[in-house]
Amino acid sequence: MKKSSFVAMIMGTIGGLLASVGMCMCLLPEWDAFTPGVVMGAIGFVVLLATVIVWRKMTGKTPVKLSGKTIGITLFGTIGALALGVGMCFTMVWSNIVLGILIGIVGIVMLLSLIPMTRGFKPSGATEVRYE
Repeated sequence: MKKSSFVAMIMGTIGGLLASVGMCMCLLPEWDAFTPGVVMGAIGFVVLLATVIVWRKMTGKTPVKLSGKTIGITLFGTIGALALGVGMCFTMVWSNIVLGILIGIVGIVMLLSLIPMTRGFKPSGATEVRYE
């Protein structure tokens, strides 16, 4: 394993744990820890952002340049993830199965469409196979 991958894995794990525990602290009223949860979640997201910056620096890649396309794709992905989550909530929490499945499918399609939006379509490059 490369050193850059190991550092990114450790930082990503720490950031993800901080963000998820912070969200749990915010969303579970039994814990009564909304304000500390917001702080912990924000620290987790800062660590995750730092992970991206450190990993790109260690691998020698250029920093991410913010453009209209980058911001648009990020917003589109965020809306897709939210739609998938809302669909799951409709299905599992509010017992509205049909609407939840439909909203979830819309979210899944949005997330799947991120691949061609970011990578584009490329020719397969496959050669013709002849059977003799």
